[in-house]
Amino acid sequence: MKLSEVASKLGCRLEGHGDAEIRGVAGIEVAASGELTFLANRRYAPLLKSTRASAVFIEERVVLNREEGAPPLAALRTGNPYLAFAKAMEFFYQSPRYETGIHPTAVIAASARIGDGVHIGPYCFVDEHVDLGRGSVLHSFVSIYQGAKVGEEFFAHAHVSVRENCRIGNRVILQNGVVIGSDGFGFAKQKDGTWYKIAQSGPAIIEDDVEIQANSTVNRATIGETRIRRGAKLDDLVLVGHASKVGANTLLCGQVGLAGSTNVGDNCIFAGQSASSGHLSVGNGAIVTAQSGLPGDVEPGAIRSGSPAIDNRLWLKVTAAINRLPELQKRVNQLERELDELKSAAPGSFASET
Repeated sequence: MKLSEVASKLGCRLEGHGDAEIRGVAGIEVAASGELTFLANRRYAPLLKSTRASAVFIEERVVLNREEGAPPLAALRTGNPYLAFAKAMEFFYQSPRYETGIHPTAVIAASARIGDGVHIGPYCFVDEHVDLGRGSVLHSFVSIYQGAKVGEEFFAHAHVSVRENCRIGNRVILQNGVVIGSDGFGFAKQKDGTWYKIAQSGPAIIEDDVEIQANSTVNRATIGETRIRRGAKLDDLVLVGHASKVGANTLLCGQVGLAGSTNVGDNCIFAGQSASSGHLSVGNGAIVTAQSGLPGDVEPGAIRSGSPAIDNRLWLKVTAAINRLPELQKRVNQLERELDELKSAAPGSFASET
């Protein structure tokens, strides 16, 4: 594909020779001649001087400075280099496609309703009264329990489970090992100290355009429902506790945990290994930074850090103070020694404690 064609399809402003032949995409450190790369993080700007790529997706205001003797580097100017790079990848890589049909090892209940153009792979199980929407793909070893309703263009990778009566919207992607609607962690203490299991009657509901990545779990609710709203993205090893709500276009990054009945608003970000205690609300647009633990509600647009989490600006000050503790401790010890020396030199000058 010619570079000029890439620029035209993606609406980028081209600086450089448009007749260069492009055969793929790569990161800025490893890109070679004939490949596209991108710069979205200024931390990598020095690599613009030496990258071997033929062209780079780059913002308008960034200046290209090349080392002497480096090959020419064309610029594809755009307001969002990372997004342009993501779209360019699709010119050179296509995900595998799956033919319509049901593998002979799959088990499909007689009452299940299977839409047109569905692919059901080896050793899948579709239980009674399941609705599976048009164009869906169940890769292999996928289990859909009784009464589950699944929308169109659903893709379940190997070893996905969708439990009874859960509902999945359109264009949902579940990566390997995802479990939708497993029992919430609900037990009542009995007089003899044992735990009585509480039935988990409420389904998990996944709205349109959600993607949930490998080995994550969305628990069903004791009563009511657990809901992941439209366009939310959940990373690997995420746990959404029973009766929680995750807002539209919210990101839950790797190893995030939401305790039961957490209500997260739209367009929020929980960074890696952050978590919440239960029965709290997080307002729209809030950010919880990595490894932070929320003990209470968070107002819209706030940034919380630390455990227990506090305002990010205060946390930065606290962190800076903690880094100075060894120095401060050394200074306090020195002052105590000087005070002891003064007391020894002039004992009458200091009143004794009573």
